[in-house]
Amino acid sequence: MAEQGSVSQQNLDRSCWVCFATDEDDRTAEWVRPCRCRGSTKWVHQACLQRWVDEKQRGNSTARVACPQCNAEYLIVFPKLGPVVYVLDLADRLISKAGPFAAAGIMVGSIYWTAVTYGAVTVMQVVGHKEGLDVMERADPLFLLIGLPTIPVMLILGKMIRWEDYILRLWRKYSNKLQIFDKIFPGIGCPVPRIPAEASPLADHVSATRILCGALVFPTIATIVGKLMFSSVNSNLQRTILGGIAFVAIKGAFKVYFKQQQYLRQAHRKILNFPEQEEA
Repeated sequence: MAEQGSVSQQNLDRSCWVCFATDEDDRTAEWVRPCRCRGSTKWVHQACLQRWVDEKQRGNSTARVACPQCNAEYLIVFPKLGPVVYVLDLADRLISKAGPFAAAGIMVGSIYWTAVTYGAVTVMQVVGHKEGLDVMERADPLFLLIGLPTIPVMLILGKMIRWEDYILRLWRKYSNKLQIFDKIFPGIGCPVPRIPAEASPLADHVSATRILCGALVFPTIATIVGKLMFSSVNSNLQRTILGGIAFVAIKGAFKVYFKQQQYLRQAHRKILNFPEQEEA
């Protein structure tokens, strides 16, 4: 009898750790002790705990929730579902799990067919519209499905080759022996008082976008340059190839010159003395 009285007295001293209400405040409330906590955090109203769990789950009813004090996971049970609701719930879970994989597949497929279309347009642009159509009509369909998507891939990989940096390193190494070029590009071969630190190409946040855009627009630029500089060449393919080579060479020369001037500018920079303030 004494033990029962002690238990009853403990129940009368219950206090909800969410709303801080006691049995005296609401005698109809349902209580629960969901974890290993003792003392003031032992008891909590069922309704208060339900609201607190909803806030933690944020709409995901299957998410696990634990006590913030003792880290014991709450044991959450649901009423049994009918056969129809069970099938619908199972289908919803399967769709939720398969959704990311389906989205990834659709994304990869979209990129693939975009690459195929770009490759076909590039062939017609470089070879000629009529000649390009004839080539693709005579080609094996499997070869087209494999070969056309590789065109933008190869353009991007080719754009990633930084041959200008290799030429620039050779130039800086042997510029003292080639003073004749200093008359063409003044100051490009002059000695430097210090060797400045250069940023890594991977640190350039716009490199990826420049490589992508430059690679994809390169066939169009090669075609335009070929028509402007090699209009006497009858073959569209040869004219485009020559135009691409000329564009890469001219652009590379300007890029080497520009980077060298930036290098010299960094090498000759000076740090000034801090201006002293006149005393009042």
